[in-house]
Amino acid sequence: MNHKAIPIFEKRIFWDVNFEQLDYDAKANFIIERVFERGDVEDIRQCRRYYGDEKVTSALLNAKYLPLHTIHFASAIIDRPVNEFRCYILRQLNPGLFPY
Repeated sequence: MNHKAIPIFEKRIFWDVNFEQLDYDAKANFIIERVFERGDVEDIRQCRRYYGDEKVTSALLNAKYLPLHTIHFASAIIDRPVNEFRCYILRQLNPGLFPY
């Protein structure tokens, strides 16, 4: 059981879900991905403090989708190359349309 103080995130990060009913342990991967995608520096610090770097690294590397800028940002934070991210590999396998 996790007895650490629950992180205090900005509600704007979770604008599309019921913020008061977020289960920080059951929805850990969703929360970590969303914080890295939409949070600021303090949100990311809170996330890393609560979940620990091992859990954060695992969630980010196994995410099905992250925007490209978030992949590069997360890569720098967790010190892992972008080609280890599942979502980066999937993006390479499914290139989008040429921007004509």
